[in-house]
Amino acid sequence: MAKSPLFNNWTWKLGMPEPFDKAASTISTAHYSSYCTVAAKKATLHAPLLSAVLAYMEMDTSLTPGSTSGSAIGTQGEKTVAEYQSRTGEIHVAVFNKKNGKFNVGRYEDATASPKVYTLKDGGNTGTALFFVLIPEAMKDDEFRENYDLLGRCKNDGYADMDEAEKAAFILCDNLYRRIEGADTLPTAGIKLNIPSTGNLPQLTAVNISRNAYSPSSVLYGTFRILTGTAAHAAAVSVNRDDFVKHYPLSDRVLTPKEELMVPRIEDWYVIPPEVTTICRHAQMTTAGSQPMRNFMMRGPAGTGKTEGAKAVAAGLGLPYLYYTCSANTEIYDFLGQMLPETNERPQGGTEYPTLTDIQMDPPSAYKKLTGTYDEAVTDAEVYDKLLEVMAQDAKELMADNASGQRFRYVETPLITAIRNGYLIEIQEPTVIANPGVLVGLNALLDRCASVTLTTGEVIHRHPDTVVVVTTNNNYAGCRDMNQSVISRMNLIMDIEEPDVDTLTERVMNVTGCTDRSAVSDMAASVQEISERCRETMINDGSCGVRELISWVQSYMVCGNVLEAARYTVLSSVSGDPENRADILSSCLEQKFAA
Repeated sequence: MAKSPLFNNWTWKLGMPEPFDKAASTISTAHYSSYCTVAAKKATLHAPLLSAVLAYMEMDTSLTPGSTSGSAIGTQGEKTVAEYQSRTGEIHVAVFNKKNGKFNVGRYEDATASPKVYTLKDGGNTGTALFFVLIPEAMKDDEFRENYDLLGRCKNDGYADMDEAEKAAFILCDNLYRRIEGADTLPTAGIKLNIPSTGNLPQLTAVNISRNAYSPSSVLYGTFRILTGTAAHAAAVSVNRDDFVKHYPLSDRVLTPKEELMVPRIEDWYVIPPEVTTICRHAQMTTAGSQPMRNFMMRGPAGTGKTEGAKAVAAGLGLPYLYYTCSANTEIYDFLGQMLPETNERPQGGTEYPTLTDIQMDPPSAYKKLTGTYDEAVTDAEVYDKLLEVMAQDAKELMADNASGQRFRYVETPLITAIRNGYLIEIQEPTVIANPGVLVGLNALLDRCASVTLTTGEVIHRHPDTVVVVTTNNNYAGCRDMNQSVISRMNLIMDIEEPDVDTLTERVMNVTGCTDRSAVSDMAASVQEISERCRETMINDGSCGVRELISWVQSYMVCGNVLEAARYTVLSSVSGDPENRADILSSCLEQKFAA
């Protein structure tokens, strides 16, 4: 007899969900989990468990972009909370407490109804909602996650390969079955449940729900309709960073200590958006294929978090991060490397020039290498200017002392460093390049042939782990159309939308530390009104977005006056024309914030 009522005898006799209702057998002696340690090894498909997995995939936006599933799942401290859209039409709400293994459940005819009793028994409820709320915990096991991804690929292929789909299904069912039933002997992988043998589970009550006792503080997927509380939309919150960082490796290589320092750290205030997890999953899940997805584009208005998203992708993949920022005068050689003068003697004692990567990663140390002075406040742009200045001076001195003429050496760019070593490289703002055809020179690196010839004659082959993320604005004056041949080489193009007022408020409060939610919410709404006003009146010589809002809030925290803070932040950034600023001030700010 099963230890958990979830696996009572009657549960094994329930009909399988499509397409597994056509499986030749529900028992396999060929495919089973690593936790199957009995002599007669076998795995059995379990209908409620498998139904929960399939329903979870329909909700999972990384597998089902634009999902319209009525289900949702999130967390609240030690609890996982879920709303499962049952095939009966009811909404089954389940709360799982990881600390004590207990469930609280309830059934709802719709989002406005009172909860009904949920009972796990033959002829009653099957337990699918309980398995559904357990899936985030199940995903912590690599075997379960790998086969979930495999089944997801089969689903997206229309189950063209049912042998692979059934293999994944058998392992998934066996994995979770044995981790629950054998929880006492599996201290790390086991999932301990506390379900009464009668199947009578503790019920949700309308009073506790009204008090937000089960209100998700973090939403993984979907939109909650009953447990709304403080977090109703997945767009406002995201996955747990501990379950995300380095969770999507592309290979088993080991980074050097220096490379480890180049893997971005996700700040506490940052909310991981679904677009980032989608990119990470596509990159990982296609690795074994003949054309792995490695080229991605994120485009959207300024301040919507595209660069932070690129860094988060690098963190999720566990890759070192580099970037290159384009300008109007960028040429193909700026991507591929520069020939710079080399000297035999160095005024600072014969040390080598710092590389562009050194300058980006540690400007003060690079500056000290050039000047002998360690300046904590120096920027990478200032160091690069100093590098050119020192090189020019060295070249003059050498030319004066050496009749044989000047020698040059090749300086590698961040792009080539990333391509060579298998890093993530973010190419920022390519649409500002005056000649849109410049990026076409990189097509060889973006294609399957994945190689390019440098100015030195060396042929660089793209490391299989290299990920290229192009980030670009789509609403700035001066932005040009990107060459279509480059766009066609992007495996995924993610359009990052402007966040709503609630999301914007939460993000800015986390960044700035401001605790005045009412003021920040009003300021966030005003920024959106200003942006709309600029579009209507064709004011396009400035910017008003998230960055300007952050500066506005920070200034407000200093001076204590919202309108005064606006004059030197959002208002001064919106346009260089005094008449435009006066229009924005009178139409969007004065009436709302006048003392």
